[in-house]
Amino acid sequence: MKEIKLISAESGIRIDIWVSLKLKEYSRNYINNLIENKLLLVNKKDIKPSYKIKVNDEILVNIPEPQLLNIVSENINIPILYEDDDIIVVDKPKGMVVHPAAGNYSGTLVNALLAHCKDGLSNINGIIRPGIVHRIDKFTSGIIVVAKNNNAHEKLSKLFKAHDIKRVYIAVVDGVIREESGKIDAPIGRHSNFRKKMAVTLYNSKNAITYFKVLKRFKNATYIEVTLETGRTHQIRTHMSYIGFPLIGDTEYGNKRQKYGIEGQALHAKILGFVHPRTNEYIEFEVEPPNCFKKLLVDIN
Repeated sequence: MKEIKLISAESGIRIDIWVSLKLKEYSRNYINNLIENKLLLVNKKDIKPSYKIKVNDEILVNIPEPQLLNIVSENINIPILYEDDDIIVVDKPKGMVVHPAAGNYSGTLVNALLAHCKDGLSNINGIIRPGIVHRIDKFTSGIIVVAKNNNAHEKLSKLFKAHDIKRVYIAVVDGVIREESGKIDAPIGRHSNFRKKMAVTLYNSKNAITYFKVLKRFKNATYIEVTLETGRTHQIRTHMSYIGFPLIGDTEYGNKRQKYGIEGQALHAKILGFVHPRTNEYIEFEVEPPNCFKKLLVDIN
């Protein structure tokens, strides 16, 4: 059992919201489960999720030890763009989850990589995310680099943290963007009410910068190229929705009713460039979008 002690400096905020904002690795639902099981105490007393904190409340959060999971290898065909002793660069299909999590313990990129690489993946991120240095969403297709050893993992992680990675995406957004290009500089953090969503906010957020360029305009949509300076969770989806041009197919950040019949957001990680962790030479990869993305460009024309 892991114990975390917190002292509140605010008042009037629901305990489940406050703790989930302070401990961002845990969802609000998870915090509520801790409260229901009397694993979260305030001033050594049981409370309800609706309890509103007071200044100098002492909050004790007891985190049970995680259950060990047996993540199995699966023979899933994944397009490999490049591979050597240190890294493997893959083209993740649209609809595939990157690593196992609640509700997705099989069919993920990690399951496929375990079959392909055997034990040849870094273990810095533990058994759930071997080799995973960065992620893209389930319904985002495109390039991911995976570390095959811990030295490569550490060096790649430093590049991502320093924003020394070239990441170029293509997307189709709802609405017609009149500007030829633009910069979105707006901090991103967890949505205050929906823990699985991100939002532009000044509260517990991190700086986020996105550049976009119009590639083609349609009657009711725009085909754009997007370059990331930072790499926050759901950054492109959040930023484009924030300026009024959500991604087509994105029912979480855009229109709940989609008229083009695609599953998930029209977003593709097209280019990834970085310095190789062993050779120190810059390498760059580019991959075309899947057929469903190309079909969308035809359908909206």
